[in-house]
Amino acid sequence: MSISLIQKYNVPGPRYTSYPTVPYWEEKLFSIDSWKKTFIQSFTESNLEEGISLYIHLPFCESLCTFCGCNKRITKRHDVEHPYITAVLKEWDLYCDLFPSKPLIKEIHLGGGTPTFFSPENLELLIQGIFKRAEKAKGHEFSFEGHPNNTTRKHLQTLYDLGFRRVSFGVQDYSNKVQTAIHRIQPFHNVAKVTFWAKEIGYTSVGHDLVFGLPFQSLEDVIDTIDKTNSLQPDRLAFYSYAHVPWIKGNGQRGFRDEDLPKNEEKRTLYEEGKKRLALNNYHEIGMDHFALKTDSMFHAFNDRKLHRNFMGYTSSKTQLMIGLGVSSISDSWYSFAQNEKNIEDYYARLEQNELPVFRGHLLTSEDLIIRKHILNLMCQFETSWEDDHHFFPELQDIMEQLHEMEHDGLIEIFPKKIKVTEKGKPFVRNLCMAFDLRLRRNTPQTELFSMTV
Repeated sequence: MSISLIQKYNVPGPRYTSYPTVPYWEEKLFSIDSWKKTFIQSFTESNLEEGISLYIHLPFCESLCTFCGCNKRITKRHDVEHPYITAVLKEWDLYCDLFPSKPLIKEIHLGGGTPTFFSPENLELLIQGIFKRAEKAKGHEFSFEGHPNNTTRKHLQTLYDLGFRRVSFGVQDYSNKVQTAIHRIQPFHNVAKVTFWAKEIGYTSVGHDLVFGLPFQSLEDVIDTIDKTNSLQPDRLAFYSYAHVPWIKGNGQRGFRDEDLPKNEEKRTLYEEGKKRLALNNYHEIGMDHFALKTDSMFHAFNDRKLHRNFMGYTSSKTQLMIGLGVSSISDSWYSFAQNEKNIEDYYARLEQNELPVFRGHLLTSEDLIIRKHILNLMCQFETSWEDDHHFFPELQDIMEQLHEMEHDGLIEIFPKKIKVTEKGKPFVRNLCMAFDLRLRRNTPQTELFSMTV
């Protein structure tokens, strides 16, 4: 890839797991009552047809990984498990009390933190508690994130028996120097063990998460990591850029110096060479920073134009309503977003008052819904159009004029009522989405908010 293109387009930008992005939420116009109205509306419109999704945040970790940007609580005390699960199930009960009928659950994702911090018995208690007031939708997809060091065969078997068929393991990089810097020591044989267990038990999609741009990471490290990964043949991969945002995440991302990180063209080389090696190993690029074998459901969803993106990242099935349970979780009714309290003690206190633990949110305007659709199309299909009048908005002409430079650089193709991302342009999809981001265009941030796009 041209170094000049990297220098030109490597600017701070959102990752677009939502639109509007969180810094542009209009919190003053939001209320819990308005949130309740929109999720009941969305539930009524979509439950019987497609079901709903649940994201459950399990925040505890036994040690701090210094690259991590997630909401977490570091502790070695496992007596925190049961009270937390009790709280999550109470939150779920508060939602169930508002639903006009029994929910059909299409997707569940257990994220963290470290979901496998919790014992298999407590995870079973959690999932069984959810289904006391819900049913599984046809073709449901349940997934969880596992730490290779503490995921046991019993974890995998227990969750498989509860309907889970997809698991992702955080690998990051196999270099000892990199692992030491990010405080995430996990030998290759630990990853191999849990990967083989999952396949042996019957999981249909085993994923590995790899990260480029980590401290002290070299091209040789990335190639070695991908070669080791290929030897295990996970069904899908995330291969994404380390988001260095220490001004947001505090001391957790200060375990190394800024100068220890690969920069600009050096960092992009890690991605380009890694991507080439993945292609040689029959992994196909799906959306942004994701890869899958042809046998994986994500590959089929991308080919069938059914790939979706939300606060859980890319998913191979879509639901209109996603409810986030647990501390810091974000819910999405399609018409509004709602985020839970970020502090565990505040989360518990709200539930003790029999209140939904939501502390902020955003009601999407009609303009937001149009822009959201375009950004989703670009992220999931590498193209978008306004042939349907419902997808037109007045600023389109200005945006197209602005995008002529990206067209000149060979990153996109512009048609009368359509825009397509070229192969060369795929690494710059976030930049393209930024051009459509009307809230960002109208109010450029004056302080550091986002990680770099490249």
